[in-house]
Amino acid sequence: MIPIADFSIENETGAGFIAGVDEAGRGPLCGPVVAAAVIFPNRDIEIPVVIRDSKKMSAHQRAVAYDWITKNTIWATGQCSPAEIDELNILWASMRAMERAVASLSRAPEICLIDGNRVPKNLQGMAVIRGDAKSISIAAASIIAKETRDKIMQDLSVRFPKYGWNKNAGYPTAEHLTAIEKYGITKYHRKTFGPVKNALETCENS
Repeated sequence: MIPIADFSIENETGAGFIAGVDEAGRGPLCGPVVAAAVIFPNRDIEIPVVIRDSKKMSAHQRAVAYDWITKNTIWATGQCSPAEIDELNILWASMRAMERAVASLSRAPEICLIDGNRVPKNLQGMAVIRGDAKSISIAAASIIAKETRDKIMQDLSVRFPKYGWNKNAGYPTAEHLTAIEKYGITKYHRKTFGPVKNALETCENS
């Protein structure tokens, strides 16, 4: 049975305005890493949609949840570009994207709940391992981050249809790897990631 996130962790903090923070896109070979921050201003609100770890939801469930979350919460997103990922590495780029998401909120949170085991240095909060399965605020952020990033990759796939980004979201699928080998890389690829780095080295040595 898939666990359903709730407000237990939020309520235990004793704080009012709490931002759940999560990211999407650490593993892909291209595109930005996207973070989202979500505040439920009223934790007594009836939630008529499923909100849990976005990876455990169907595309339809995520779309429905995204629509409800964006209409009923305070939320914002932040990104780090492929160039920033190459400069900082994916961990620190993810941290920076989270900081940007929180900074973009229309109201500053009293505390942030961060999915994972690390709190970005410029955020006041606590890390929650597997937070997207426990905290509904983090789960909501995971949905916003994933839906936002998927839309970015779908839009990019119109310009670069040979890589299948509308289906693989930039992850290293067989289709994507074959396209890199055949067509090379784009400015949206992360040059420090193994398969992309190898493709660049092959090109330089040919």
